Amino acid sequence: MNDTCAQAVIMVVDDIPANLELLAEILHRDGYRVVAFPRGPMALRAAAQKPPDLILLDVMMPEMDGFEVCRRLKADQTLKEIPVIFISALDDTASRIKAFSEGGVDYISKPYHEDEVLARIRTHLDLRRQQFEIRRQKEQIEHSYERLRDLEEQRDKLVLMIIHDLRSPLTGILGYAELLTMKLENRAGCEVPAKYAADILASAHTVHAMISTLLDISRMESREMPLEKAVCDLRVVVTCAFVSLGSLVQEATVVYEPPLESVIAFCDPVITRRIIENLTANAIRFAGRDNPVRIELSREASTATVRVSDIGPGIPPEYHQRIFEKFGQVAVRRESGKNYSTGLGLTFCKLAVEAQGGRIGVQSEVGKGSTFWFELPTAP
Repeated sequence: MNDTCAQAVIMVVDDIPANLELLAEILHRDGYRVVAFPRGPMALRAAAQKPPDLILLDVMMPEMDGFEVCRRLKADQTLKEIPVIFISALDDTASRIKAFSEGGVDYISKPYHEDEVLARIRTHLDLRRQQFEIRRQKEQIEHSYERLRDLEEQRDKLVLMIIHDLRSPLTGILGYAELLTMKLENRAGCEVPAKYAADILASAHTVHAMISTLLDISRMESREMPLEKAVCDLRVVVTCAFVSLGSLVQEATVVYEPPLESVIAFCDPVITRRIIENLTANAIRFAGRDNPVRIELSREASTATVRVSDIGPGIPPEYHQRIFEKFGQVAVRRESGKNYSTGLGLTFCKLAVEAQGGRIGVQSEVGKGSTFWFELPTAP
């Protein structure tokens, strides 16, 4: 597409030489370059070799009428975007409808006015120029997006490689911290060092859990996390989660009344247990150990639901979706100064629930606590 109207190439197709000469003269005076043809087949061959910017096309021509010429132009992938304006002595509604149905962008009846022809040509050239610009900008955006995606993938691979390599030295820290704790905890006069060793061990376990969660998130995002689904009673899964949480649950106020009947879900029990652990630990952390955390199970016809509720500070509505995003805690803290998410645990929960064909969400109001819920299918 040429940059200005003065440089645009207009093809004129008309079997009457006088009409060709008149249109060519009008267009030349307005600064256009003109190529003229008295027959449709000649125009099609020329357009295929060097596509014009716009075509003025007569309808009534021997050998091949204008409708057929336009139909063949629109069937050609390299020519179909060229705007076609019909100029015809036919002024009936049926001819106009057929012209537009064949792909024409405009229809001018003879006798025509010079200013009208030029105005319509300018309009459609401007429209085509805008389409080219939109397409160019779209291609630039797509290219930038692809580049950004490639950079993000490289960054994620580098981060995961570093995280994976951290596991080995961290395993050594855990082992030595456990040995140190065992040696100091029963020795007289070593209460303070024993406490320090216990704190080191707890911190190392926290870091180890974060590394494992990051690696699991990466595997789930790439659909490489193996799931061993089975028919499970969620009452048993909740009990296993309490055992895994250990003292965190024992020292907090957790209210849980198992339903009398089984709450069946088709899921991976280990992954589902970790989801419940994350939601319960979050609720205890943000509600405080003295405030009750309630866990409820229910079942509908095709879904089983787990709800974890607290009466903590609550979450503003604008963060209800963001807390499930990877590192959502960092963004929220930066903007509001408050920490509504662990940054990784809820991301793991969301991916783990959705990987099992379920849904997850939160109902929360500032000052009135939060209820995190997730649903799982009851059958394959």
